[in-house]
Amino acid sequence: MNWFSLSLQLNRFPIKKAKNVLEEIKAIPEKEYAAYVEKKKQEIVEYHLKNTPFYRDFFGSDQYTGWDSVPVMQKSDLQIPLEQRFSKGYHSKNSYVGKTSGSSGHPFIFAKDRFCHALSWAEFNDRYRWYGIDLDRSVQARFYGIPLDRFGYFKERIKDRFGFRYRFPIFDLSESKMEEFLEDFEKKDFDYINGYTSSIVLFAKFLKKKGIVLKEICPHLRLCIVTSEMFFEEDKLLLEETFGVPVVNEYGASELGLLAFQDPKGEWVLNSETMFVEVLDEAGKTVSPGQEGRIVVTSLYNRANPFIRYDIGDTGSLTENCSPKKPVLKRLLGRTNDVAVLPSGKVVPGLTFYYVTKSIIENDGLIKEFIVQQTEPGAFRIVYVSETELNPDKKQKIKDAMAVYLEKGLKVKFEHKKFLNRSKRGKLKQFESLI
Repeated sequence: MNWFSLSLQLNRFPIKKAKNVLEEIKAIPEKEYAAYVEKKKQEIVEYHLKNTPFYRDFFGSDQYTGWDSVPVMQKSDLQIPLEQRFSKGYHSKNSYVGKTSGSSGHPFIFAKDRFCHALSWAEFNDRYRWYGIDLDRSVQARFYGIPLDRFGYFKERIKDRFGFRYRFPIFDLSESKMEEFLEDFEKKDFDYINGYTSSIVLFAKFLKKKGIVLKEICPHLRLCIVTSEMFFEEDKLLLEETFGVPVVNEYGASELGLLAFQDPKGEWVLNSETMFVEVLDEAGKTVSPGQEGRIVVTSLYNRANPFIRYDIGDTGSLTENCSPKKPVLKRLLGRTNDVAVLPSGKVVPGLTFYYVTKSIIENDGLIKEFIVQQTEPGAFRIVYVSETELNPDKKQKIKDAMAVYLEKGLKVKFEHKKFLNRSKRGKLKQFESLI
């Protein structure tokens, strides 16, 4: 039984249609592919100019005159209530609605139409099959967090059940907890690992310390997929040594879907079927292949919300031999996270703050940007940008969330600013350890 696909179909995400459409796109000959991309780019712009008042106002016109006239969208442009960004005929009841992690300091709520969301999953399944992984059958060891509120918790658990996923809690990565992880790998027939880079790297360091190769105690294991954070060559070597299986890097964004995935040759192949990825300089001009610039993405199929020339907040470069059908990401910069050390000895990844921020984000765009800094083992500073200072109730809500996701007794200070200092690459790091 194809449980994962069935669960999508039951939730009215047309995964069968999406898989068929994806195969049709893949079958387009190389010589015709550039024309396909140009057609979809124009179609999505004209659709949103006609059907999305928010985008028409942002665009400043109701006429498409060429790609160079299309403005680049920043995450801050989308920090208005979701209802004001929907296109005609779409709303929260007939769309997939989610929240970004805020890992770049710009949290917001987004929507995808159901077909676009199904296409995202079709893309993931297509790439995983490069390595013999099937989302309908393969068992995943999942190194992700999980919402701790009752509704969010059980929602994720149900999704895990249908997706053949066993979730390892990453809010506590102490050695005693990783001993429990190890026992699970000895008992269960996992086919692959998927999760946040920093959490998986910490587990690999634990295995190396114990002199264990994971494949030897979990023979079914065949792949490790890391995502959401920077992945360095030394980390890859460590994981391959301690896991005993290939390790591949996945690049994606919750509001968009899969952006790039490493193929068996080691090339970081961009998603050219449903996305158009550009690398631009500070003036908004396309850089030459091999040169670094801002990564800007257009979702070619999302009709619920416009993500057109959307600056994702990362910097990178494309290889010199790119083609429209097979663009390859040469280098990606940014997205690295430190780990936080708590007074109890718990070690948690910086991405834990993703779940803290998700628990406090409201659909009002109040907090525009933020960073979290650890100043002492039990002390944190939250530096945020908003029109007005957070009221005591909101601050307490954030403190309560940190007590739930991290531990009780932490010292939390708030610092209100009108703007945040940015790195040379224009990237904000959500978590930073100063100890």
